[in-house]
Amino acid sequence: MICNNLYTDVDNKWCKRCETHVLRKNFTNCTSGNEIIDDFIEEKQLEISKPQDIVFEWISYDKFVDVKEMDKNDFSTVYLAQWKNGPLYWDEKSKKYIRNSKEVVLKYSHNLQNVDEFLNEVKTYLIKFKIYGMSQNPDTKDYIIVLQDENYCIMCNYWYTDVGYKWCKRCETYKLKKNFTNWTSENEIIDNFIKEKQLEINDSQDIVFDWIPYDRFLGIKEVDKNEFSTIYLALWKDGPLKYNANIRDYVRTPNELIKLKCLRELSTFYKRLLLFQNTTNEFLNEVKRFSLVNTYKIYGISQNPNSKEYIIVFNDYCKKCDKTSAMLLHRRCNSCLTNHLKNDFILRTSGNKQIDNFVQEIRLKIKNYDDIVFEWIPHDQFNNIEQIGKGGFATVFSAIWKDGLLRYDTSKDLYIRNLNTKVALKYLYNSQNITYEFLNEVKAYSVNNSGNILKVYGITQDPNTKDYIIVLQYAEGRNFEYWLFNNYKYFNWTNKLKILNNIISGLKEIHQKQMVHRDFHVGNILFDEIFVIYSNVNLYISDMGLSREVDNIDKTSIYGVMPYVAPEVLRGKSYTQAADIYSFGMIMYFVATGRQPFYNRAHDGLLALDICEKVSRPEINVPEAPECYIDLMKKCWDTDPINRPDATKIEESIKLLCNSYFDHNSINKDYEIEKQFKEAETYRRTKNLSVPNNINLDTHPQAVFTSRLLNSFTNDLKTECIDLMY
Repeated sequence: MICNNLYTDVDNKWCKRCETHVLRKNFTNCTSGNEIIDDFIEEKQLEISKPQDIVFEWISYDKFVDVKEMDKNDFSTVYLAQWKNGPLYWDEKSKKYIRNSKEVVLKYSHNLQNVDEFLNEVKTYLIKFKIYGMSQNPDTKDYIIVLQDENYCIMCNYWYTDVGYKWCKRCETYKLKKNFTNWTSENEIIDNFIKEKQLEINDSQDIVFDWIPYDRFLGIKEVDKNEFSTIYLALWKDGPLKYNANIRDYVRTPNELIKLKCLRELSTFYKRLLLFQNTTNEFLNEVKRFSLVNTYKIYGISQNPNSKEYIIVFNDYCKKCDKTSAMLLHRRCNSCLTNHLKNDFILRTSGNKQIDNFVQEIRLKIKNYDDIVFEWIPHDQFNNIEQIGKGGFATVFSAIWKDGLLRYDTSKDLYIRNLNTKVALKYLYNSQNITYEFLNEVKAYSVNNSGNILKVYGITQDPNTKDYIIVLQYAEGRNFEYWLFNNYKYFNWTNKLKILNNIISGLKEIHQKQMVHRDFHVGNILFDEIFVIYSNVNLYISDMGLSREVDNIDKTSIYGVMPYVAPEVLRGKSYTQAADIYSFGMIMYFVATGRQPFYNRAHDGLLALDICEKVSRPEINVPEAPECYIDLMKKCWDTDPINRPDATKIEESIKLLCNSYFDHNSINKDYEIEKQFKEAETYRRTKNLSVPNNINLDTHPQAVFTSRLLNSFTNDLKTECIDLMY
């Protein structure tokens, strides 16, 4: 409007010519007083090309308040601070730049008062970090880089190992190494072992293994004893080191109740087993063995100064019953937790002995305090019931569960309910005569709180039809196809790979438990949110064992979505983990193209025959997907199940693709892979952004993408299909 040229960004009514003119006009309002720095800042400001770009600034030091030191090394110190008026950002409503107070990171560069050296460091940081600008401490004259607090560790310039907690393995192990001289057991072998254990930490939640002086324990009380060891209960005055994300450092949690395992006659015992010769080595091997065969947290090692016995310090203590051999669930043993559930919560009964026994069996499987407490839930507990989906064997509704899910409150040390929990209700057709075999499949994955597997909360029954209903975790984003329709603009190759990585992680978890999904397709991949939020996409694998007729015990029945069913299964062979991998290959096709496999064909006997005999697969070529991606996908849908990679190998392959394409600090980077993905992304942007990523393509009227019984299409395959493998 002002310069009579077209807007650079029409939607935001943003004009590069006009906005850079305003910036140039206002530049003299805040300068560093150093001509070289001011020229650099002005140059960066004039580089903005869209309204979302950061406006680089010189920021007067008095604009920062609540400055707190977060980290330090020999070369720099990092602080968190509140920038009072905050950075300039484009407001879409007012169509102008405004400011809002913001928390920022200040990186002081020590002994770097030479302007050229400082600007070289700034240029290096601009490659990886979002930088708001520069400042200078008026007292020390140290130059300061002002950064957005995001995914990179500012101290070492590498990605945080744990982005959520801003935890960097490289920096934390460096600090532990520097601290090695501040403690000693006075035994070189023990010291080296502890150092080795400390440097093995890979996560912010990992325990920092310690040498703990014996005088740090209070109230030592014997609680158990056998031929080889004595167990004591004690209070550890200092407590273990735990990472505090708020201050980004390790702090001790004092007065931790712990167990001490003192090993008596260790040398004689192990010599008898002909395993070890040296007492110290025997003890350390016992520590390793103890940590492998138990789920206890081992905090470290100590030594009784009088008896010279070495001690394993661990956290196995049930404050309700003082048991030492129980698996602990946040200070309660398994037995105490299940008794608590029995005594404090009236077990609702279904009136069906088989169902009630089934619910009890699942409850007895609880092994962790965050495991799901499976329940029989009266149908009148649900309101606001609305249909959200329909398949071949069930209809799915959303609902509000009035009492809500039972969860263990660690602060109160008891189970409480999450009132008005939103859930999904899966009404199973013709399930009045539900089979025990079907219930066993539900039981197989109904307790563990797995990250990428949809949680099962319980079971209920429709009072009118008497059909049974599985009560499931509600996924707001619904299934993959629904989610993609709402997110096609953001479905770039970075998000595609992140989603595939989540899916294969969930499938690997299923396979590691020696289970098979048997109906793996995009309709059974559900999303936590409808829209992409900050590129973080949480998803769940659903319907393990639930996509079939509930009252059918015929093991020769073939269920599924035909394009996702492996050829050997269509021919009557058993479902295997390799069959799931074939299905994953078809999911890779959907991720790459936005199209369902064989969307343009009738899903009938001819398609089944083509899949088996003619080895028909959906068409896809470079540049629609990178060649390396297509190669992996084709390995997954190989006709011979023996040739398909397992879930672990696929996960490794996908991580290599991720590392090569968007993890710029990875040491396992393949530049050819990066090049292929960049070309595919360019193709995606030019071809697919104008339509919902091929979703509106004409689907054949006889293409069915819900699970159903397929035997009527496959009965002739055993005789008509050339048997190449069996």
